Amino acid sequence: MAASSPEVNFITGNANKLREVKAILEPAGIVVRSQAVDLPELQGEIEDVTLEKCRVAARQVGGPVLVEDTCLCFHALGGLPGVYIKWFMKHIGHEGLNNLLAAYEDKSAEAVCTFAFSKGPDHEPILFQGRTPGKIVPARGPGHFGWDPIFEYEGETYAEMDPSAKNKISHRFRALDKVRTWVEEGMKEDGQ
Repeated sequence: MAASSPEVNFITGNANKLREVKAILEPAGIVVRSQAVDLPELQGEIEDVTLEKCRVAARQVGGPVLVEDTCLCFHALGGLPGVYIKWFMKHIGHEGLNNLLAAYEDKSAEAVCTFAFSKGPDHEPILFQGRTPGKIVPARGPGHFGWDPIFEYEGETYAEMDPSAKNKISHRFRALDKVRTWVEEGMKEDGQ
């Protein structure tokens, strides 16, 4: 009997995130299912936020889940907006985010993506984190995916990059690469 492909149930309502997760994990033979679950917007450090989101999602789904939280950390602002980037984007947009750094020479930033996986409601989540260094620039490129137009990595904003190129260097790729390795090692240990 052939071994079945490993599956993850990615909890998201964001079509762009789902597309990236599928593009990164499915070539490795990991089937990505998706389910939109209304999770609370928690506050705190990214690891704590991601762990609690995972616990809540596992209880709501009643089974295994993969959740994600993304931050954009400006070094000049001590890591802000951090986990609150979604709300900063919603209220002040790309220009406002640039204006936050207007008084500072340091425009460096770090994109951070943290995934958590739980086997279900009674299992403690496991964290996988990826980080990509860059800098904040005036918006360039298509504006359809969050803060991609203002985050520059090696001369190109995420928005200017071909999606397949972005998916080889992004914070999300770096975290998902750890997820993929963990899944592959788990499958070997299970004898599959």
